[in-house]
Amino acid sequence: MSRARLDVVVAGGGVVGAACALALAQAGLAVALVEPQPAPQWSAQEPDLRVFALAPDNVALLQRMGVWPRVLAARAQAYRRMRVWDAAGRGELQFDAASMARDALGWIVENAVLVDRLWSALAAAGVRLHCPARVEAMEQDAAGVRLRLDDGLRLDARIAVAADGAGSVLRRLAGVEVDAHDYRQRGVVGYVRAAEPHQDTAWQRFLPGGPLALLPFTDGLVSIVWSLPDAEAARVLALDDAGFAIALTDASAARLGSLVPVSARAAFPLRRQLVRRQAAGRVLLLGDAAHVVHPLAGQGVNLGLRDVAALAAEIEAAGRRRSDWTAPHRLQRWARRRRSDNTVSALAFEGIDRLYSNDRPLATLVRGPLLGLAGKLPPLRHALWRHAAGDP
Repeated sequence: MSRARLDVVVAGGGVVGAACALALAQAGLAVALVEPQPAPQWSAQEPDLRVFALAPDNVALLQRMGVWPRVLAARAQAYRRMRVWDAAGRGELQFDAASMARDALGWIVENAVLVDRLWSALAAAGVRLHCPARVEAMEQDAAGVRLRLDDGLRLDARIAVAADGAGSVLRRLAGVEVDAHDYRQRGVVGYVRAAEPHQDTAWQRFLPGGPLALLPFTDGLVSIVWSLPDAEAARVLALDDAGFAIALTDASAARLGSLVPVSARAAFPLRRQLVRRQAAGRVLLLGDAAHVVHPLAGQGVNLGLRDVAALAAEIEAAGRRRSDWTAPHRLQRWARRRRSDNTVSALAFEGIDRLYSNDRPLATLVRGPLLGLAGKLPPLRHALWRHAAGDP
């Protein structure tokens, strides 16, 4: 068995884990990334069903790391407007990039594109990649963290980062507990072709069973994220293409005309999961390992990348002051701030879903006018967007 001394070991090579490894390596740290599975291979001919609505602050993070131009060269779709309305009410909330002096509100990007482009930058940044490998044991003390991988390799580091997903092994080894709530919903995803142009607009309609999002994609396609109760999701997935087209067009109120499926469909369970602390000694938790949120606002990966940006900023600030970036007070300050932001966001999304995803008379009477009111008050509308975009 061999041993290597590092500044950081990142467990998990998804978008958040790979971005963390790259950002910290570019900050001059010695970083290793441990991932059990090879990175998904992106194919221009077969779009990844999993897409993200990247906010401007996270696009800026990818730009600083030199990754964003590579993403644009592959495939990314800007959305410049957003329309949100309720099936039971008349109010509508609208966002427009031009009114906010932006070129775009955000970009729709496939998971596989992001992972592919991030991984392609790891070697040049000096990240030591251990794949396929997984963490199977961990010890820590005031001096650092010692990890044992399933291939027998032992890694010593000043800190370890758990970015290994909602079922994080490293989180369990660190003894961090989570609070979880099952929404008893599933998110149905796929691609459709709409009869009408998507207009570079992200559309979201609140329905009694859960929200339906129609996200603009390249080549005129639309990516769907349809939140449904478990039983209804199973029924919808079992429909043939003609039946699914009818159901989806009806659910969208035909805002884009008829919607015809052009891809396979998949579904993933929806739940809220929050760690009780985002740092345990010298183990930090990022992304889904720390927080899983409802997809209605498209903020899941954005919150994870903000974890990364905040950690990089903390390390940079320590460097300017020539102080120890692993000092307990620094790690705990980062953890408190990120857990606070992530918790507030998760509970806000849950509250919105509870208000709009039901057919109770009082909620039905209130929620449409609430959307309309927000849409008619520019300061409130701008404040909502600034939060979603990551603006201070």
